Amino acid sequence: MFSTSCHYGLQGMLYIAMFSSENKNVDLKQIATEQNIPKHFLSKILQELVRNNLLISMKGPTGGFRLSRKPEDITLIEVIDAIDGLGVFTKCGIGFKQCNDSNPCPIHEEYKKVRNQVEELFSTKTLLELTEDVRRGDSIISLGKKEE
Repeated sequence: MFSTSCHYGLQGMLYIAMFSSENKNVDLKQIATEQNIPKHFLSKILQELVRNNLLISMKGPTGGFRLSRKPEDITLIEVIDAIDGLGVFTKCGIGFKQCNDSNPCPIHEEYKKVRNQVEELFSTKTLLELTEDVRRGDSIISLGKKEE
């Protein structure tokens, strides 16, 4: 449903939410290494998130990335919108370009329900909720280390 860029953007945002603060940035190389994402590709994705006001980028020895707002104020759908756009929530499940409510494909109605549930999930889940799940040990994600 989402592009590789979008998946990497979501993973990068979660990593930054876990390890950055108002006074601490997370280095691009650290994110790329810990998340096993190609550094050059991740750099382009994170710059797109900076342009969409989801991240702040700083240069220099203490540079890197941090969230532009508190993690409880950033929903996952904002990341999706910045990278893939919200059109992913209206596309046909089998890829027919002309599929819509008045001209449905064979799975249109069932897929529409699932797609709407996914959209609702990403609209309500915040970065804070995800970081809390990880910190409690309720979720496992590919982070090279846990925050101390």
